[in-house]
This record gives sequence, structure tokens and C-alpha cells, in this order.
Amino acid sequence: MAATRLELNLMRLLSRCEALAAERRDPEEWRLEKYVAALEDMLRELKKQSSKPAPELLNEYSRKVDFLKGLLEAEKLSSSMEKALANQFLAPGRTPTTAKERTPATKTVHLQTKARCTGQMRSELLGTVCSVLLLLYRLSWWCSAALGLTSDEKQSAVELDAVLQHHQDVQEKLAEEMLSLARSLKNNTLAAQNVIKQDNQTLSHSLRMADQNFEKLKDESDRLEQHAKKSVDWLLWIMLIVVCFIFISMILFIRIFPKLK
Repeated sequence: MAATRLELNLMRLLSRCEALAAERRDPEEWRLEKYVAALEDMLRELKKQSSKPAPELLNEYSRKVDFLKGLLEAEKLSSSMEKALANQFLAPGRTPTTAKERTPATKTVHLQTKARCTGQMRSELLGTVCSVLLLLYRLSWWCSAALGLTSDEKQSAVELDAVLQHHQDVQEKLAEEMLSLARSLKNNTLAAQNVIKQDNQTLSHSLRMADQNFEKLKDESDRLEQHAKKSVDWLLWIMLIVVCFIFISMILFIRIFPKLK
């Protein structure tokens, strides 16, 4: 079946969104978000049409639109670790949008985004490690300087204690942030697992219901076919009886009323 004008427009806009998602965008870039919203509206309209595409093709369109929507939501997260985790659960399209593509563009975008988030997370961790090393270096330098002081310089010793206390507070705060981030990552992972488990259960239930409906439809089709055959048989016998009755009646009529001379 030929594609409708609405489906062609959806494919063009989807290809444009995939190209925009593959580029490095400014934080103030707004076109992709508007385009994805338009894609959602067009997809809803396409599902309502009488001449809509095959269910597999509609599912593929929905999968790509959901991927782009999830990609935009992941980019709005503040932490690179949260972005990387959100990107792990995105499902790109399985088939190319246009004939020019060898591999699905959403799959390429997914790989690029995962690599970008991993690089950002690595940079943040490297920056944190460098900061800790710098603090340790300064702390060791201050300790060395403090050992060279005389016992009469009590004020310098008090200042050193304050500096040590400050850096200890910084280290504790950093450890708390890392623990909070790990806890948040664990909670998000558990929540994602629960969502996936519920989706699998819903899908299994839908498949079972589809199988049951198919079996019922098959049984009803067989019954209807048998009923139609029975109706045809009865009608054929009735027509044969009527024809025989008419034939016998004509013979009797000819015998009773001979031809006039």
C-alpha cells in the first residue's frame, strides 16, 4: 500500500530530527524539541487514519519518536552519570528511516550519545581526583610548614588546625556527595528494572490475549464456514425439489389437456 501524504511528511520530519540529534547542539537549541512534539502529533493522527500503515511500521515510528523524546529528557539532567544511566535505557529504532541509510540513524545517535556521556563522566571524575590530589598536596605542604614552627607560635598552630578542619569537612562533604550519587544511581537502576519487568509482564499478557482472541476467531470462522455450507446445501435441495415439481406438473398438465385439433 502506498504511503499517504501524512506518512511521507512524518518520515521527512523524522529524518530531519535524527540528523539534528546527531549534531552537537547548543543548550539553547529549541528546534529539535519542537520537531519531536510535532512528530508526536503527526503519529497520533496517522494512527487514527483508516488507511494507516502496517502495525509493525507504526511500532517502529513510535519507537523512534520515543527514543528522540527520551534523548531530550536525558539531556536535561544535571549530572553526567544520570545522563549516562538514562541513555542506557533508551531503545533506538531497528530499521533505517530512509533508503539512503545503511544502519538506523537512531542507533548511531545512541552510540554517539553514550560515548559523549561517558567522556563527560570520565572528565568529571578526573577533575574530582585532581582536586583531591591538590588538596592533599596543599595539606602536606602546610603540615611540613607547621613542623618547622617553634612551640611559641600558638596562633599559627591554631590557624593550621582550622585549615585541617576545613579540609576534613570538604573531604566529608565530597564523600557524602559520592554516596548520595551512588544511592541515586542504585534507586534509578531498581526503578528501571521494575519498569522493564512490568512492561514485560504487560507484553506477555497482551500476547496471551492475542493468542486467545486468534483461537476464538479461528473457531468462529470455522463455525461460520460450516453454517454457510449447510445453508447452501439446503437451498440446493429446495431448488431441485421445486424444479422436479414444476416438471411433473407440466407433464400432468399436458396429459390432462391434450392439444386441440
